[in-house]
Amino acid sequence: MLDKEFSYYLEHQDELLKKYNNRFVVIVGEKVVGDYGSHEQALFRSVKKYKRGTFLIQECTEGDKAYTLTFHSRVAFA
Repeated sequence: MLDKEFSYYLEHQDELLKKYNNRFVVIVGEKVVGDYGSHEQALFRSVKKYKRGTFLIQECTEGDKAYTLTFHSRVAFA
């Protein structure tokens, strides 16, 4: 789900950074349909225009820190 939108972001990240650095872009298909100063603004405006699950909100930043999650655990396996 939203693979097309995320792939578009990854493929165009460098050019999107020049225009939308540190903004939250809304992507539908292979097109940026909006940019906002916060995730909340992007979501509030986008749900008025698009059905949930049909758009991607992505923070436009350099590198992969905005879309990579690292989880740490103190679980020990014996």
